[in-house]
Amino acid sequence: MSQEFFGVKDDLGLGVNTIKVLQRRYLLQNKKGVTIETPSRLFRRVADAIASIETNYNQNIDVKKISDQFYKMMSSQEFLPNTPTLMNAGTEVGQLSACFVIPVGDSLQEIFEAVKWTAIIHQSGGGTGFNFSKLRPQGDLVRSTGGVASGPVKFMTIFDKTTEVIKQGGKRRGANMGILRVDHPDILEFISCKSKEGFLDNFNISVAVTDKFMNAVKNNQDYSLVNPRTKRIVGKLNAKKVFELIITSSWDTGDPGIIFIDEINRHNPTPFQGDMEATNPCGEQPLLDWESCNLGSINLAKVVTNHQLNWKKLSKLVHLGVRFLDNVIDANKYPSDQIRLVTLSNRKIGIGVMGFADALIKMNIAYNSEKAFKIGEKIMKFIKIEGHHASQILGKERGNFPNFEKSIWKNKYDNMRNATVTTIAPTGTISIIAGCSSGIEPLFAVSYVRNVMEGTRLLETNHDFEKMARRANIFSQRIIHEITENGSIQNISGIPKNLKRLFVTALDTSPEVHIRMQSVFQKHTDNAVSKTVNLPQGVSPDEVKKAYLLAYKLKSKGVTVYRYGSKSNQVLTVESTEKGLNKKQMIADSEFGGGCEGIVCPH
Repeated sequence: MSQEFFGVKDDLGLGVNTIKVLQRRYLLQNKKGVTIETPSRLFRRVADAIASIETNYNQNIDVKKISDQFYKMMSSQEFLPNTPTLMNAGTEVGQLSACFVIPVGDSLQEIFEAVKWTAIIHQSGGGTGFNFSKLRPQGDLVRSTGGVASGPVKFMTIFDKTTEVIKQGGKRRGANMGILRVDHPDILEFISCKSKEGFLDNFNISVAVTDKFMNAVKNNQDYSLVNPRTKRIVGKLNAKKVFELIITSSWDTGDPGIIFIDEINRHNPTPFQGDMEATNPCGEQPLLDWESCNLGSINLAKVVTNHQLNWKKLSKLVHLGVRFLDNVIDANKYPSDQIRLVTLSNRKIGIGVMGFADALIKMNIAYNSEKAFKIGEKIMKFIKIEGHHASQILGKERGNFPNFEKSIWKNKYDNMRNATVTTIAPTGTISIIAGCSSGIEPLFAVSYVRNVMEGTRLLETNHDFEKMARRANIFSQRIIHEITENGSIQNISGIPKNLKRLFVTALDTSPEVHIRMQSVFQKHTDNAVSKTVNLPQGVSPDEVKKAYLLAYKLKSKGVTVYRYGSKSNQVLTVESTEKGLNKKQMIADSEFGGGCEGIVCPH
């Protein structure tokens, strides 16, 4: 039965907060700002636009049949593409990619060229990643003026301000990833630059660390700093002390994360094109300069039937998802010819998952168990095998990606349509639309209060918990209010052990479990895995250190740690409900889907 919320007809039974998110970001509006689209019409618009590409390869294909298949998997929340595709497919804007990497050269002209493309990409809903390591260090010589260089951090503020201005007029906040190599002379300033509240608010930052640096950390050795302009060694630092500074800063503010740049390039599918030096804002998509990528996520919660994973259904969704994303590459209106050329030369896509925590609960598997690691790895291995198979079929039908002959796939496959096929994104708002947990994250809360809009708050309780609690005869308003105080059920009396075992939240989960889960998915992911190691407020910096060292040992491509309360503007908070009384509630922003707490998440 359809209801109306915020002037929008909910014709798919999605719920109040989901409709608000759709209305704010995705549904088309007329010139007066009145919403003229329903959720089902949104999915039909996207399905028709992406299916129309089919005739480029087969004039006789039944486009309506393909469109209906795309529509069904989106409207049933079984698969959703990244936000720009939902926003812009079938519209005049037509920019469909979520992830871009823009090179930043050392001249003023190159820097401001990168700023220009940042503005254009953010205006269309994309996120951008940069490596600032080519910029000469602060105080270095500028021959053309006889002056001294400002250094990477100061130039980053220009990108940040540009993002802020564009954000104010756009449908969603812009997001950036700023990366600096650990051997850049300004690395100490970069590591601690976000210790000042409000500085570079539109950036996540990560240090690109090398194997050489990590070995120096292990052996407590000095390592060299290199001026990128002269390529000369200009100083030395103790690696262990620099690593400790990264840890302390990350514990204190949530930044910087770490990018294991050598591990990323060990899996570069087209090494002849050069190294990958940067990623998208949440780190799951390493890309070449001027490259973009399209992502989509399968809702694993919809693939569980009678406590078992439906592998046949999962296979069908992977194959359809690969076809959808490959079509997106052709349907896309690229911001520049250069981005179009590099993107089309490799045709990278990223099929991933969301609702993993929900699927585990439906299968009666605890997130922090050995069984969860095994099923996680089994699922991702299956998706990679099926995804590569789907890409091989498309390669045979439509032709290989242009750089195939010089790629790592040449000696493994006869055909390959896409240089990469799999990615684990944080999902964010698309998991709200799908009504599931974010990416491969644990639940962020079992019950919480959602800020739907100014002055309006809704109580949301996990559907599976409510169903199981009712079955166990323990569901009551008292218990729900107790859970809402901090989102967790672990310290609440009267809740059976089996429910406590199943319904663990991000803050109930140890750093080791977070990292191990990331690593089992990374093992079978072409690109990278976005995963936040969420930590309770009271943990020591030593826990951060253990997480970073374990991530390196288990061959993660990057790692992000967030300690609750380390940012004043975090999207998940515990607030007092009444002054003077010891009553609290966990409050989530309307667009928080879990997994990006405290960091810039554009998905």
